[in-house]
Amino acid sequence: MKILVTGAAGFIGFHLCRSLLRKGHTVVGLDNINDYYDVNLKYARLNELGIVRSEAETFLNKSIGDLFNDSFQFVRMNLEDRENLPVLFNKNKFDMVCNLAAQAGVRYSIENPESYIDSNIVGFLNILECCRHNRIKHLLYASSSSVYGENKKIPFSTSDNVDHPISLYAATKKSNELMSHTYSHLYNIPTTGMRFFTVYGPWGRPDMAPMLFSEAISKGKSIKVFNNGNMSRDFTYIDDIVNGIEILLKNVPKINEMKAPYRVSNIGNGNPQSLGHFIRVIENSFGKEAKKEFLPMQAGDVPRTWADITELENLGYRSEIGIEKGVGEFVKWYQEYTNN
Repeated sequence: MKILVTGAAGFIGFHLCRSLLRKGHTVVGLDNINDYYDVNLKYARLNELGIVRSEAETFLNKSIGDLFNDSFQFVRMNLEDRENLPVLFNKNKFDMVCNLAAQAGVRYSIENPESYIDSNIVGFLNILECCRHNRIKHLLYASSSSVYGENKKIPFSTSDNVDHPISLYAATKKSNELMSHTYSHLYNIPTTGMRFFTVYGPWGRPDMAPMLFSEAISKGKSIKVFNNGNMSRDFTYIDDIVNGIEILLKNVPKINEMKAPYRVSNIGNGNPQSLGHFIRVIENSFGKEAKKEFLPMQAGDVPRTWADITELENLGYRSEIGIEKGVGEFVKWYQEYTNN
């Protein structure tokens, strides 16, 4: 198939592009390379896909690259670009779209709300319109476990009520799900929302706990432990996330009881771990104890996440990477990356 992956220079997007290419698909990667975090990491990911930084920086709204016998190309573009995004769709005739581009980060959304509306709402509307006018066979898009907010019922199920988000980031992701349902119902576009649970692994984001903890431990600095460590997360290794996406990609949703070919799915590990245990595993991987600064819960954060992955397991999914192995692989990559 010919697949558009937005957010291709991001953590999940990069890994998905690489996996799809290895399976023989033709992939066009899109990313605006914003400076929410270090762009050097984003360009390093693209370099792994064969995209030269100087070209990616120079050409805006133009496809570049010919890796894997022209099976991968990259275009630097904003989702908010209502003029050039339709041109990209019309030119390429994509079979499927995986929209992973978004302004990420729960805490950042409190300080910079406008960027979330621009990317996560306006940009997503443009994706939906392009899918509508180009007969896309299946649109997958990144939602988030943050939509569950402070739900007391565990594990979190896609049948749970998620009408009470506690961050603007979560509200934009819930909005994406509602917008998708509308387009699925009105225009018969098959859509799948993917609620990711605390993704970690090689090439991860520097604003997330694994990278922050690793950097602090390696430099002998203290790590910030929020809610005094009384938190748990359904930490999910990147390979499991990509496996889940690819399973959903080929399982196009059928029309449901609401008369829409629409689905929302959790992609997680299904086995939450305490923050304290996660830190200990990182410490063991470094062979060094971390200095800890205990702090109260931050606004917009949640005390725990836990994915009910039964529906995805019924499609053949299995989360196979435990936290000890996953953290070990991440720390190995981190040390090689920082040394280079």
